Amino acid sequence: MGVKTREQGKDHGSDSSSRRPRGKGLRAFLTPGWLISAVLIVAFSYAAITMLAPWQLNKDADITSRNHQIQEGFSNEVVPYSELVDADGTVADDNEWYRVSLTGHYLPGDEVLLRLRPVADNPAYQSLVPFQLDGGRVVLVNRGYMPSKGNVVPEMQAAPSGDVTVVGFLRKNERVPGSAPMSDAGYQQVYGINTGQIGELTGLDLGEDYVQLAEGEPGVLTPMPIPQLDRGSHLSYGFQWIAFGIMAPLGLGYFIWAELRERRRDRAERAEMSATTVTEATPAEETPTVSQVRRRSRYGDQHPDHYSHFNKRHEERF
Repeated sequence: MGVKTREQGKDHGSDSSSRRPRGKGLRAFLTPGWLISAVLIVAFSYAAITMLAPWQLNKDADITSRNHQIQEGFSNEVVPYSELVDADGTVADDNEWYRVSLTGHYLPGDEVLLRLRPVADNPAYQSLVPFQLDGGRVVLVNRGYMPSKGNVVPEMQAAPSGDVTVVGFLRKNERVPGSAPMSDAGYQQVYGINTGQIGELTGLDLGEDYVQLAEGEPGVLTPMPIPQLDRGSHLSYGFQWIAFGIMAPLGLGYFIWAELRERRRDRAERAEMSATTVTEATPAEETPTVSQVRRRSRYGDQHPDHYSHFNKRHEERF
């Protein structure tokens, strides 16, 4: 029975040491899991650096440019409308938010409402009234807004009659809205400030761009708020996307390096166990098994192998 016990120990050791070896080198990473991870990380990095980061950086550039325009518009003196606007009513990009004066009279019979555009996070209706200059040109003027309860049109104070001089900000035209104009509560209503569309409703040539009335001017309702000059966090978000795009492949490289290091250490331990088994060989009845070698290599000789001691006592009895 002692022989059988030793043979069983040998068989057990041979089974443990005959496990299938893992792939060597970078070939070990040619598996579906690693390949899919690499593709996803590369795609993420590409999107972060070429799309997401420029998107945030461009928003920051647009806000910075707008803030500069507003500051410059307030720093300059008020000038007559015709000095900054072309004959077709077009406002140059560099002149938006500049302050101009208009002398003439409103055309309150052609008033159009901008329907349910939130102002300060509250639903509101904005009053869009054509203003005829003394020279005959007609300009669309945004008189401001009135808050509303749901889709109920609030009471809109009529624009004053007679000749007046008003001051407002030059504003660029908006795109044609996707929703068609409608009529409700006695007003023509639109979903965007597009002078071409509003001109078709009123039968007037309103030019290309429009004027937003300043606070305290004749005919103003609740004045439209001036955009805040805060840049927001778009710049930092853009840099964060760039950092994420760089860190993602670096993280993948770290995991590959860690896996290669672990595999090298595993191979070194296997080689050390094999060398220890050969160089420290004793007579057949005292040959250490692989499990004993592993135990010594992991815990050292200060931890006795009680299982080997019990097996030896068992052999002596029989």
